[in-house]
Amino acid sequence: MDTPASTTTETALASFVSGTGATDIPAEAVRTAERAFVDTVGVTVAGSDADAGRRAARIAKREQGETTLLGHDETGGLFDGIFANATAGHALDFDDTALSATDGHPSVPMVAPLLAVGERERASGRELLTAYVVGFETQAFLAAPISTGHYERGWHATATLGVFGATAAVASLLNLTDDEVRHALNIAASMPAGLKRNFGSMTKPIHAGQAARSGATAAQLAAEGVDADTTAISGERGFFDLYRGEETPDRAASHDVGDQWMVLSDGIDIKKYACCYYTHAAIYGLVQLVENHGLTATEIESIRIESSRGAIDAVEHDDPDSPTQAKFSMPYLVAYAVVNGTVDLDAFEDGSISDPEVEAVRQRVTFAPDDERQYDDYGASVTVESTGGAVHERSQGEPPGTHDDPLTDTELRAKFEMCWETVRPRASAETVYRRLNSLEDIDNIAAVTEVL
Repeated sequence: MDTPASTTTETALASFVSGTGATDIPAEAVRTAERAFVDTVGVTVAGSDADAGRRAARIAKREQGETTLLGHDETGGLFDGIFANATAGHALDFDDTALSATDGHPSVPMVAPLLAVGERERASGRELLTAYVVGFETQAFLAAPISTGHYERGWHATATLGVFGATAAVASLLNLTDDEVRHALNIAASMPAGLKRNFGSMTKPIHAGQAARSGATAAQLAAEGVDADTTAISGERGFFDLYRGEETPDRAASHDVGDQWMVLSDGIDIKKYACCYYTHAAIYGLVQLVENHGLTATEIESIRIESSRGAIDAVEHDDPDSPTQAKFSMPYLVAYAVVNGTVDLDAFEDGSISDPEVEAVRQRVTFAPDDERQYDDYGASVTVESTGGAVHERSQGEPPGTHDDPLTDTELRAKFEMCWETVRPRASAETVYRRLNSLEDIDNIAAVTEVL
């Protein structure tokens, strides 16, 4: 989208959001969004039975409405239903990421409001997919000027940037005008919140719930005629100024929104393991070492993991005592992987965290920074020393399931079914998966929500 130098961030985004229709979205981007819906709905259903998911749903159930609560038999009001579903979607830390584009988890703040508002508006699947891509590009556009200093400063980007994605997505779904979208985005600029300090607690998934609800609220308020300052994002003491890191926001870093599709170039990474993404490369690399050399837990003398400073900042619970802390514990996760060959949902049951065999391995794990890696590098170096004195090393550059090396459709389906079956009967998984996986062809999203 060619824009004059005087065009502000807000006007460029508003023009993009209001002016982008289904025929403007590349087919590959539509398919990427479709896979994101499959994955996000699956992990939301599973997360509805997690502590944070259950508690958020209790709030939503207090006021009956027409919004489907995923994983529950009851419905809830629109905004509380959005909050509950997005919280559940992030409760297991199993939802997708787009770290090079959005610095966080792009789908979870958007899928819940799109399903809820789409259900109310009787929107088509293609309309939801279009709105999703619009919201993704909005997150990426706003992340670039302040990445990665924003995250280093202590903000949780899934919440602080996700709120704009949710706003843009719902604004697109509601067909807001250019002026209404601009006001919606500037209203949303007063809503971002979410602290990395709360990683490892039930409050982390609540960040996603709040972002989803706030984004939907901002769009609805703009539709009702509420206005905002015209440069609440890019102006002095606006979002960029207040939420940046140590460096001055680099507005030139943003892509040409509407011309360059970040959902294709940087893409979405679908998680293989239900834990902090900074741990995935270490888990995968260690499992490969153990399998390739035929090692058992009792044959391992020591394990050393070296990762980026970003990993050190995010993964700080060396001795976890709860499932939420375990998701942010490198020593625990790699120890569990050694004993069990993977990190599955069972890893976050209380009995697994206190498993003596896993605990014995955890005591032999060292987690240290690798100063040669960039702050936000998601790779890891793994060194294993056996009791016989042999040393095995592996450098794992990327986690599994990245945009460039994605989970296959078979793997994605298996993940969906695993998540679904934690809460719902296996027999119903086929119908839900089939409808989500062909969301583009659904005329009314109620055909999906009615089986959720």
